[in-house]
Formats: sequence, structure tokens, C-alpha cells
Amino acid sequence: MQLKGKCALITGGNSGIGLATARRFVAEGARVAITGRDAATLATAANELGVTAIRSDVLDAQARSSLFDRIKDEFGHLDILFANAGIAKFSPIEETPEKDFDDVLRTNVTAVFLTVKAALRLMDAGAAIILNGSMAASTGSSQSSAYAASKAGVRALCRSLAGELSPRGIRVNVVVPGVIETPIWERTAVPPEAAAARERRLQGMIPLNRAGRAEDIANAVLFLASDEAAYVQGAELVVDGGVLGSAAAAPAHRR
Repeated sequence: MQLKGKCALITGGNSGIGLATARRFVAEGARVAITGRDAATLATAANELGVTAIRSDVLDAQARSSLFDRIKDEFGHLDILFANAGIAKFSPIEETPEKDFDDVLRTNVTAVFLTVKAALRLMDAGAAIILNGSMAASTGSSQSSAYAASKAGVRALCRSLAGELSPRGIRVNVVVPGVIETPIWERTAVPPEAAAARERRLQGMIPLNRAGRAEDIANAVLFLASDEAAYVQGAELVVDGGVLGSAAAAPAHRR
């Protein structure tokens, strides 16, 4: 068991990548706490996995304080933080409300920073922080300005935090998912026909010719959280089926 005896917190752990990672961590022996805003999915995850499920909003300062007070009371300390909670909104620049842009940046960057800041009082040398990035930070996809900017911010945040926390023996890395089948796509308010067309277009970009699964990302997060990654610092682990590394091999470019 790679995480036996370790204590982990996963924000947004009640669905998608966060839930898959919680399942993987539990299987590897960790004590796990998850957060989310939906009480029903939190309860389901708690019943299935035996994790500590805490209803909490990453943007709520009081909720953050209460969250880490409870983690301290129940676990005493934290060995692993997976800052996974995030949102996605896609629209052409002319049709993007200022509030939507602000919401994405505040949730995906500001809240990640504040979550890490709050977690540090429970972390000692040997602890691992994993941030959830995205290939959108590099691909230049249309109608993704807010989301891409937020994930580029996550990349920069990781590097700065890694530099600052290295003297304390705390590692900070980013997992970079590609196109992954998760519930986040169902919350983007895209009409079904447009969603199907987007799925076909995205799959044509992927050299491995399939969308990823949440479990693919969970396996990568497990590595970054484990002692096997003890010398990995300030890095991006890309899990995208080859999009960033071998774009010319994608089905859309094959003859």
C-alpha cells in the first residue's frame, strides 16, 4: 500500500477526478477526507468509501477555516493535499460576462492558493501538494479564455509554491489532464448536439483516439502523492493521451 498511514484531503472529491482519486487513495491505505458542495454526492461517497466527507465551499473563508479545524481534530495533520475543486465555463469572448470570467479565476486560482495556504499549518516535511491543471493552459482552444487563463495560473502558482516550500521539504506538483470524461462537461450548459460535435472534434485531437477516464488521472495523482515521487518537485505530469506531446499523431492528421 503506497499511502499506508497517510492522511489526505481532496477538494471536490465527491465526483469525477476527485472521487476517483479518493477511491484510489483509500485502496492504497490512506485516511481520506473529501469536500464538495453537494450533500447528496458527499453522502454517497462517504458511504461507499468510508471517507470523511465535509460539505465546504472553497471560496468561503469561514468554511475553509472550519474545514481545516476539523481535519486537525480528526487527523491531526495532513500528508497530502489534492487541490482538485474547480469549474469550467466556455463561451466566445464577446459573449463572456465579466462575472463568469471572475468566477472561474476565483475558483480555479484564488481558491487553490487559499486552500494551500490554509493547509500548510497541518503539513510537515515530506508532505505533498498536487494541483489540478489542464492541457487548456497550452492548447489555445477557442471559447476557453477564462478556463485556460485559470489553468495557466495554476501552472505558475505551482512553480512559485514549489520554490517557496522546498526549504520546508514540502513538494508541489501539477497533474495536467487532457480530455477526461467527468461530470464537469455536463455542467457547461452546451446544447446536446453541440456537446456531441465537441466530443467528436476533441477525440480527433487525441493520438490515443479516446477520451481519458477519471481513473487515468487518479493513477497519476497517486504517483505524485506517494514517496515514489519524493524527488519530483515543481513538475507537470501530463495525462492527455498524447495531445501536447504528439499532436501530429492525432486521428485528425492521419492519412
